[in-house]
Amino acid sequence: MPCTRNLDVLKAADGLAEGSVSRSRLRREVLGLARDERLVEAAYSYHIVALDAPPGEWLHAGGEAFHAPWLLPESGRLTALACASCTIGAGIERRVASLIAARQASRALALDELGNELLFEVARIAQDRMLADARRRALTMAGELRPGDPGLALDAQAAVLRLADAAAIGIELNAGLLMRPHKSTSMVLGVGIDLPPVSWSRCQHCRSRARCRHGAAAAAAA
Repeated sequence: MPCTRNLDVLKAADGLAEGSVSRSRLRREVLGLARDERLVEAAYSYHIVALDAPPGEWLHAGGEAFHAPWLLPESGRLTALACASCTIGAGIERRVASLIAARQASRALALDELGNELLFEVARIAQDRMLADARRRALTMAGELRPGDPGLALDAQAAVLRLADAAAIGIELNAGLLMRPHKSTSMVLGVGIDLPPVSWSRCQHCRSRARCRHGAAAAAAA
């Protein structure tokens, strides 16, 4: 299963500064902190898994079953699932906790926000890699679901992580279905023959969608 570690996602974050002068200054400060203290260990793993049976409301792949009818295409043929896991490691969450303990709330919030952006970037890179892999196999890829979002129940998390071999990049799941490191994510995408673009987004029911630039970027890429 493809697995990539030590991604330099801080370089991508350098060009994203925005907002007020004070906000930009704080952002540059936490970027320097993350770089100087080597707080980021970005990695992803994924596996494109052939379906075990013809697709229906329940999708069976790699010995696992997912209730994910959103991934059923309007045309074309769904033949596999792409399961991925991504993380930036535990460095940022530990540093955020230490800043909060030191009553440096602004820096803590800025660093936490940076961590979310970096995780989004890792997920984007993983999706690009999976898409390239699918195209090499003359397949197409469409739709994205994440356990706990509309379209895929949270209890699918363990199966997604197993198929993606998340343990290879240090991601664990506790009894409450919480991933560690916390700055980790997983996803499932449809793979098949002549799949059309989907008309839905995993973000479409989110109350923050209108003001979320991550959601806007995801919609633009769909």
